[in-house]
Amino acid sequence: MSAERLTLTGMVLLAAPVGDYDKRLVILTKERGRVSAFARGARRQNSAMIAAANPFCFAEFECYEGRDSYSVVKANVKNYFRELAEHPVLAGYGFYFLEIANYYTRENLDETMMLKLLYQSMRALLSEKIENRLIRRIFEMKAMVINGEYPVVGEQAGLEKATVYALSFITNTPVERLYTFQVTEKIYGEMAEIIDTFMKKHIDRSFKSLEILQMMEQ
Repeated sequence: MSAERLTLTGMVLLAAPVGDYDKRLVILTKERGRVSAFARGARRQNSAMIAAANPFCFAEFECYEGRDSYSVVKANVKNYFRELAEHPVLAGYGFYFLEIANYYTRENLDETMMLKLLYQSMRALLSEKIENRLIRRIFEMKAMVINGEYPVVGEQAGLEKATVYALSFITNTPVERLYTFQVTEKIYGEMAEIIDTFMKKHIDRSFKSLEILQMMEQ
């Protein structure tokens, strides 16, 4: 009996060459959480998967499920986010977001909110309506909120009221409406400081993509 073909909707977090022509993908999916998958022949010039088997690609992936991974046979691409890959700094932010998502997510868990956050954050990077550095801080905080690792920040923390309001807005606002505000330099500084503090407290590793991004911005 032939294996059943599944359709998984998600975004490619990682893509690495395997052998002469294949790629190993890590995909954050709506249906199965973070999964590993192989795209056979994806590095061949005539492969239908050559463009889809890359980071940032958001698609419906038709797969077969194996014991330890999936095999992708077809992709119905919804958004390549190609503009990110063509802009070094935007790509730096994008890869940082992908790395955080890869850190937090697991297979067979409901990772729908993280997937939504990723998608909307990539769109925000391309919109030019909000500063990239603010997009980064919103993403970092909302990622912690989604994973239950961000405490409520009250006015007793000695912050400006506008800072408390901004942090509360990120905590309580649906992902689709997150990237709709700006802040002053002072409020941004307070937000960045407190978000850095809690990331250091809750995340037990550094992110190589953030180090590269910071070097590019300097």
